[in-house]
Amino acid sequence: MKIAVSATAPSLDAEVDPRFGRCQYFIIVDPQSMKFEALDNGNAMASGGAGISTAQMIAGKGAEVVLTGNCGPNAYQTLSAAGIQVITGVSGRIRDAIEAYKAGKLQPNAQPSVGSHYGMGMGSGMGTGRGMGGGMGMGRGMGMGPGIMPQASPPAMSPEQEIETLKSQAKMLGQQLNEIQRRLEDLKKGR
Repeated sequence: MKIAVSATAPSLDAEVDPRFGRCQYFIIVDPQSMKFEALDNGNAMASGGAGISTAQMIAGKGAEVVLTGNCGPNAYQTLSAAGIQVITGVSGRIRDAIEAYKAGKLQPNAQPSVGSHYGMGMGSGMGTGRGMGGGMGMGRGMGMGPGIMPQASPPAMSPEQEIETLKSQAKMLGQQLNEIQRRLEDLKKGR
């Protein structure tokens, strides 16, 4: 069995990336041996279709389960059609997420956890996306995450699911802020 986990870095000790189609890396793990392969997600900066392309890449790697923070409808449909179980709302270290899955603490979703274009950063934040610095993310407002304001939740989401989704979004924004601050420090030091 293979489990694909959206990741912020190419390591089992990395955090689960809350985005599926636009995550930076995937860790493909054999949960029995904990041997893994790290994949760079070349679809992270695609102008469109990142969820579908990423789902096809994961299916091509033989994954049977996906662990991620959020998964939009196009990626969810593509993964489901390939017979891959999708588990969202996952956060923390990848190693811990795999252990939680093995212990039966994580259950597959029956629907996408977010709406279309969730990870593109073109949400309802600062006006038309031209606010402070000319964009909402890293270039043209299509960078890291949903912008400043959370996206509308799918209508079939229960209050408990919405709470978990909002917690995941808040955590993702915190991680993004930490990464931005770390990059600023690196640039100041001349790296």
